[in-house]
Amino acid sequence: MNEKKRINIPSAHAHILPLSAKEIKEEANRRVSLITSEFSKGLTFTEKYQKSVTFFGSARFSEDNPHYKKAHSVAYKLSKEDFVIITGGGPGIMEAANRGAREAEGRSLAFAIELPQEQIINPYVDDFISFHYFFSRKVCLSYSAEAYIYFPGGFGTMDEFFEILTLSQTHKIPPVPIILIGSDYWKPLDSFLRDILYEKHNSVNKEDFNLYTITDDEEEIIKIVKSAPLRRE
Repeated sequence: MNEKKRINIPSAHAHILPLSAKEIKEEANRRVSLITSEFSKGLTFTEKYQKSVTFFGSARFSEDNPHYKKAHSVAYKLSKEDFVIITGGGPGIMEAANRGAREAEGRSLAFAIELPQEQIINPYVDDFISFHYFFSRKVCLSYSAEAYIYFPGGFGTMDEFFEILTLSQTHKIPPVPIILIGSDYWKPLDSFLRDILYEKHNSVNKEDFNLYTITDDEEEIIKIVKSAPLRRE
């Protein structure tokens, strides 16, 4: 006889005791205090720098990857236009953007995340702060940037892209350029959004596709970013 597998049910011998009301309250207070601290230090850190652009993308790309090279070039050119470059501080696209800023003699910043394994900060970061929570880090990465630039990536990049897209669609943040670089990656997603969300299910408006721009033209990218109003105006 086949027995159904029991999933996520603690063993009777695990000796797991429920938290007391006091312990739950203490843990909640500790977490709220940490979250408040992370928001405060992150936003204070960002406010020190005018004219920033936030880069998102995969941590897995090596320096011979075309997307790495493109991120390096775009960040270099934006730094020459006095934009501060902000990333998550890791390898791949983040390293490429920070490297471009460093080599342009611009400001290169990072919002890092604390992980169970050792956190790696790429060597091209001038200044950084670390976060315990992904969501507080994401908010601060998004705060007051003049533009958001997305390169190909994994689930994390998609999460960050749709977060900003939703905030823009619902007017929770002011209009801001959302630039998707890497047509080979973003065009198929754009087709899915148009064919399935818009055409088949009518779950988004046609005008929502004006919220982002897909382009690999570096001069167009620089022009879009330079034309954006300062978020602190």
